[in-house]
Amino acid sequence: MISSQNHGFAVDEASLPERLRATHRSLFDGTLQGIERTDRPAFGFQGHPEASPGPHDVAGLFDRFVRLMEEAS
Repeated sequence: MISSQNHGFAVDEASLPERLRATHRSLFDGTLQGIERTDRPAFGFQGHPEASPGPHDVAGLFDRFVRLMEEAS
């Protein structure tokens, strides 16, 4: 996926506790862009999903979020 970046900080992967794992990394600067919990249905992504070439590049992340919310209700 392609997303724009505008962040002044980044998470050090070595600082993640065992229950978190890296899922996405920037090809531009190698920073960590996504994490997920291994023991619970939770994840995070740092980036602007509306970036060029289009808003559908990260649709899978939104689909996953909606699915997790449906399963939790």
